[in-house]
Amino acid sequence: MIGLVDGNNFFVSCERVFNRRLVGRPVAVLSNNDGCCVSRSNEFKALGIPMGTPYFQLKDREASGELSFCSSNYELYGDMSRRIISILRDEAVDVEQYSIDEAFIYPPTTAASDYAAYGRRLRAKILRWVGIPCGVGFAPTKTLAKLANHIAKKRPDGVFLMPDDPTEILASLPTNEVWGVGRRLPVKLRAERIITAQHLRDAPDDTIRAVGGVTLLRTAMELRGIPCCDEKDYDATPDTVSCSRSFGTPATTLAAIEESIASFAAQAATKLRRHGLLAAGCNIYAQVFAAGGGGDFVDRTVVFPVPTDATNEMLRAFRPEIPALFTPGLRYRKTGVIFFGLEKPGSPQQLDLFTPDSHSPFPVPRSPSSLYKAVDALNARYGKGKVFSAAEGIGPRPWQMKRAKLSKRPTTRWDELLTVR
Repeated sequence: MIGLVDGNNFFVSCERVFNRRLVGRPVAVLSNNDGCCVSRSNEFKALGIPMGTPYFQLKDREASGELSFCSSNYELYGDMSRRIISILRDEAVDVEQYSIDEAFIYPPTTAASDYAAYGRRLRAKILRWVGIPCGVGFAPTKTLAKLANHIAKKRPDGVFLMPDDPTEILASLPTNEVWGVGRRLPVKLRAERIITAQHLRDAPDDTIRAVGGVTLLRTAMELRGIPCCDEKDYDATPDTVSCSRSFGTPATTLAAIEESIASFAAQAATKLRRHGLLAAGCNIYAQVFAAGGGGDFVDRTVVFPVPTDATNEMLRAFRPEIPALFTPGLRYRKTGVIFFGLEKPGSPQQLDLFTPDSHSPFPVPRSPSSLYKAVDALNARYGKGKVFSAAEGIGPRPWQMKRAKLSKRPTTRWDELLTVR
């Protein structure tokens, strides 16, 4: 049996743990630059305001006191997620984190006699220790566990065990609510008279494969109760690692473009090291501001002399290319960095025949950077961004993401601890 634990309205729930005034109110957490609603409380959903509604359309209702909004506080959400995962690892045999607010768990054998009771105990512990309400669903496969969790969130106790014969449940669910069925597949499936999850489960293998290939066939097998989804299906080594942000204020200077790309490269390099990977090169880009949204992209590709994970070596390699992205007089809305050619340290690599090791700015063979291992450790201990490259800028950064409604980060910042009155 597999369980799926999923935090209810996770971002909003995290905000409510430390701001009790938000409990019971219609609340939404906004996307980058306070753009649109990405997490909504049940009270907010009850007003019929859909996901993705732009914030500017709702400002009047906020001013009247009807709605409340928070900027995305990723540091807080990430720490709350880690606390939940820590509890799950204590209570389950194994845990596979799927996203910031979801994890598959493998319950201990002692839970087999009453999975529902085990789920209620687990949910109560998370609520008491972390303050986040969760849904807990159990089923023989991960796809069915996702559906069980969807049902659990609507139940008073927040727990649901998929019955041995889930036909009635599958018959009530359209295919677009099945994990693994993308946005475009339902149209193709309807052409084959596959409308519900039950139809998908019972359809001939050849038909399923013709519509969605082996991946969709795996989903159908999972609906039949046959485990087919491996952890690598959703947590494999990435092909690329990237970081990009839209600016809070359009950038109009080369210095702003240089600082933003250096900052995003440093953040992406941290992700790279977390995966234990080296990058062979990167793509840097900038997007010109257009009044109606969007805008043209300008980019440059840089290949490193040898694969690396050291931020300073990456900056040295692509910094000469940044001026080619900038045109005076234009306003820029976004920049970003994408690292490609990712590989594990020690992988076979083709070195430069004409660059002697003794003269190369990059020592070979390449191994993980000891310097940035120390930098990552310092930032983990004392707070994100405590140690950074001067290329990221040491003064005001008007290009930084707009978060006018950012809450405190009391679980990771000493200077933002809550004050009890």
